[in-house]
Amino acid sequence: MTRETLLEFPCDFPLKIMGVNAADFAQAIAVVVQNHAPDFDAATMAMRASKAGNYLALTCTVRATSQAQLDALYRALTAHPMVRVVL
Repeated sequence: MTRETLLEFPCDFPLKIMGVNAADFAQAIAVVVQNHAPDFDAATMAMRASKAGNYLALTCTVRATSQAQLDALYRALTAHPMVRVVL
C-alpha cells in the first residue's frame, strides 16, 4: 500500500500565511480558513508584523482531517489577493 502523505489524520497542522499588513487581513484569512476547517478558532491565530511593518505573518493551526482538505485550503489561501506566501 502506497501512502500519499506522511501525515496521519486527524492532526493539528500549522499554516503560516504572509500578506499585506492591512486592517482586514487577519479577518479575511480567518474566513478562508474557517471555510475549510469549520472548527478553527480565529482567537488562536498568532500574528507578527514584519520589521518594516509592511507585511503580516499569521500562524493558523487547523485540525486537519485529510490531505484533500489541506490541499484545498492551501489553494484557497494562495489564490487570495492579499496573500503573498503560504508555508
